[in-house]
Amino acid sequence: MPLSRLPPRRLWLRAHLAVALGFGLFLALIGLSGSLCLYGDELDRLFNPGLTVEPHGDPRSLDELMSAVRRAHPDYAGPWTLELPRSPTDPLTAWYEKPLETLGQPYAPLMVAVNPYTAEVLASRLWGQTARSWLLQLHSQLHLGRRGWRLVGSLGLLLAFSAASGLYLWWPGFRRLPQAFRFRTAAGLACLSVDVHRWLGLLGSTALLMLGLTGFGLAYPGVGETLVGTSGMGHGDDGPSVRSTGQAMGGRPVGLAEAVLLARGPFPRSDVRLVTTPDGPEGTYRITFRQPAELNDRHPMTAVWIDPHSGQIREVRNALRFGPGETALTAIWPLHTGELLGGWGRFAWFLAGLALPILYVTGLLRWLIARGSVPDRPVAWVRGRRLAARARLALRHLIAGLGNGLMAGVAASRREGAARLRRWQAARRSSANRAPKGWD
Repeated sequence: MPLSRLPPRRLWLRAHLAVALGFGLFLALIGLSGSLCLYGDELDRLFNPGLTVEPHGDPRSLDELMSAVRRAHPDYAGPWTLELPRSPTDPLTAWYEKPLETLGQPYAPLMVAVNPYTAEVLASRLWGQTARSWLLQLHSQLHLGRRGWRLVGSLGLLLAFSAASGLYLWWPGFRRLPQAFRFRTAAGLACLSVDVHRWLGLLGSTALLMLGLTGFGLAYPGVGETLVGTSGMGHGDDGPSVRSTGQAMGGRPVGLAEAVLLARGPFPRSDVRLVTTPDGPEGTYRITFRQPAELNDRHPMTAVWIDPHSGQIREVRNALRFGPGETALTAIWPLHTGELLGGWGRFAWFLAGLALPILYVTGLLRWLIARGSVPDRPVAWVRGRRLAARARLALRHLIAGLGNGLMAGVAASRREGAARLRRWQAARRSSANRAPKGWD
């Protein structure tokens, strides 16, 4: 549609302003928490260094690791999902979806970290009680439960509208296009806030539009499934409910390691990511693989269901054979997290999330100045430069102090080591003098 046929500019401006004033604070909070969630694994390792394991020897079998988990939590006899380590220093994580401690909550599983080399249980934690999971709950549901999940999904649509309307409001026409890229540093606080808002909005508009739409798709998976004509494709869905035949072969049940070996038949070159134990006597093993060409790396969709009694393959789901619509649905999560675009894509999404609080503050500041609630004033760049120079000087002194302290500590350690060596040598000489003849 040509721009001339769109509603008048003032209506777009009022709508853009209404979204910002009504929901801007929530969007800023979601953007900030989302940026931190993108590096949630790194934060978890930072706050929990004890979960980093030291590789030595071959990992224990899945049956041994599962036995260690059940010994630590004997009351939880239901299905467990084992998340295999992604690197040699990562622990194996066992997930129990509905523990007694969090009954009634929409999603609060128990997470048990196990050393894959020693079968030692390192930690048992509940979802929402760690920094990473707390941030994820804030980002995905604002700690409001299932209603918050729907609210955040609706806010995703508002974010997409805000990004699109901001682009329309920014567009000055071809004649005045050079003026749209100006950045005024000496025209006062009002002009500076407008220029910062415009530049950030322009640079982050594509990412914010994508984040808003994919966030809505994650919160309302039924919309996409209805459009495509499929089901069970939402984030976190376990796929079809596959039951066992109950007919044993060989007189013994199939173990975890054997189930994984049987499931590898259709996907011999794929990585095993998740192994879910049977849910009751009629349950089946579900082994989740990640194929090399699969879009979703964190939550792949390829899976094989194994009968625990007969060892037969009951169901196979091959993500590479999905239709275009189903493949698009599997791309929602990696698009939302930026993993589909690689490490630089995740970093770009990180910056886009950080831009939301700045966009909210600069837009609100410009609105308050226009209303007369905040006076416009010159920007004290000289004072800012002085503060920056003082900060750099203080940082240099801090680094120099740390360096001097480190060197002093090294020197003290050397002196202490030399003193210990002298004492040890003296003790050896004394012991040798006291030793009987013929002792060697």
